[in-house]
Amino acid sequence: MPAQLAVIGSFVQDLAFTVNDFPAPGQTIIGGFFTGPGGKGSNQAVAAHRQQVQTIFIGCVGEDIFAAGYREWCAQESLPIHLLTAKGVPTGAASIVVNARAENAIVVALGANDSLTPQFVLSTLQKEPSISVVLLQAESNLRAAEAALYYARENALTSIFNPAPINPSINAEVISLADYITPNETECAFLVKHLTNIDFNDDFTTLSDDTIREVASHLPSPALLITTGASGSILYQRESPRVGICGVKKGEIIRTPALSVNSIDTTGAGDAFNGGLAAGLVKFHGNLRQAIRYATVVAGLSTEKMGTAPAMPSADEVKRYEPFYACS
Repeated sequence: MPAQLAVIGSFVQDLAFTVNDFPAPGQTIIGGFFTGPGGKGSNQAVAAHRQQVQTIFIGCVGEDIFAAGYREWCAQESLPIHLLTAKGVPTGAASIVVNARAENAIVVALGANDSLTPQFVLSTLQKEPSISVVLLQAESNLRAAEAALYYARENALTSIFNPAPINPSINAEVISLADYITPNETECAFLVKHLTNIDFNDDFTTLSDDTIREVASHLPSPALLITTGASGSILYQRESPRVGICGVKKGEIIRTPALSVNSIDTTGAGDAFNGGLAAGLVKFHGNLRQAIRYATVVAGLSTEKMGTAPAMPSADEVKRYEPFYACS
């Protein structure tokens, strides 16, 4: 079937360790280990694909065992992928340590993700005329992301830019091109500091609506959707929603609570949210309010399993929480 959603970004091989407590500097401890597909772009594509939305993933890998394993995994998942192969560059990899409190510490080596080219992204998008939503992150070549955002703007596609992980190469133009940016609290504070040199360290969940509007005024994005972990998310629709988006109006702030779950691993929850958001916009015909609530369920359920991409819930699992995200 024709693709409805394109996720453009990173794949990394997750090398994950489980421990009771994080090791101190210089300390070696014994823990558990598992490995699997990861990377913000790939994770978000898997999250969306599992919601029975026709999704493609566009990324870049090296010529190595991680890339071969990823292609095999995606074939088993029935996820369509379009991968540029970078010669002489390793596939991206991530070291993830998760403690008994479901907290994580992560180091990512981007590897081939930095070699994703605008030309490859655009040539792939041009072959998929049914796409209505594009989703990107800051974990691969930002020139490719910027080109995709321009393409989305020129072709009236809804665009979501997840400015994660924190990337000093992000500029105001990339932020302004996206219909929605979806930072977490730390990433939002970084963007404000990075673009305006204003320090902002308050707890976003305690801010008044007026203060949220003031924070958003420093970011050149039509709308800001801040994820706040166990507290849910906060949307500020600063400008009038683009054609095709409904359920929200200019100037509105929507605070969505988190789903009550039994979390054991929060790694990838933000990716689950973004993938669920993009899928929700397709499933609910642009109803942003409903898509956010749907994304909240996808993110919450992802924390009840270990890992990133393998932990993304299915559409059937999410449907059990339909009262949470159904239109009121």
